[in-house]
Amino acid sequence: MNRQSNQPEGSNIVSLQSDGKPIVEFWYEFASTYSYLSAMRIQTLATDCNVKIVWRPFLLGPIFKKQGWDTSPFNLQPAKGSYMWRDMERQCERYGLPFRMPAPFPQHSLAAARIAYCGRQEAWIGAFTRAVYVAQFGQGFDISDEALMADLLLETGAPVDRTLNEAKSSETKIGLRAAVAEAEQLGIFGAPSFVLSNRDLYWGDDRLEQALEVAARL
Repeated sequence: MNRQSNQPEGSNIVSLQSDGKPIVEFWYEFASTYSYLSAMRIQTLATDCNVKIVWRPFLLGPIFKKQGWDTSPFNLQPAKGSYMWRDMERQCERYGLPFRMPAPFPQHSLAAARIAYCGRQEAWIGAFTRAVYVAQFGQGFDISDEALMADLLLETGAPVDRTLNEAKSSETKIGLRAAVAEAEQLGIFGAPSFVLSNRDLYWGDDRLEQALEVAARL
């Protein structure tokens, strides 16, 4: 195709700060529209601020279900959804990003989340995350397609077979569920969310720059 340990990561904060940089945990859900905007910008902005990004893929579905929602709030509130799609068009144009409304929405993001969980500390995690978002919101592909995931892993330099097998393991399934539980404990209710080393929480793509600026001062 032509396309552009089960232990919570929060317990590794000290080791992640060993290079002297402040950190920001980037919590993202692949089905989240606004997470697309942040994922495509965060690495460059973090470098400019001398901040280290910790990639934290997770699932919003279980959190939404506890609120009685069986789909995205943008589907439950038509006016809000209509605004969001127009806003995405404007924001993508502003940032120079491709945009295509995927069908269905929200996409089934479990497979992509498990793969990203496996690679969350690997060198390819940023490139893979961006590739998934572009495939979904830039080109309208179905991210539940394992063949698509294999292609994206290959394109981003990840070990394809090993990663796909690891993504299906019980350890990964348990680990991703633990990540969702950790997100809830941190007070995360949506994506993208940014958690600083002092556990301060910022929500939304429009808070990305502020989160990085504050983190750089901590």
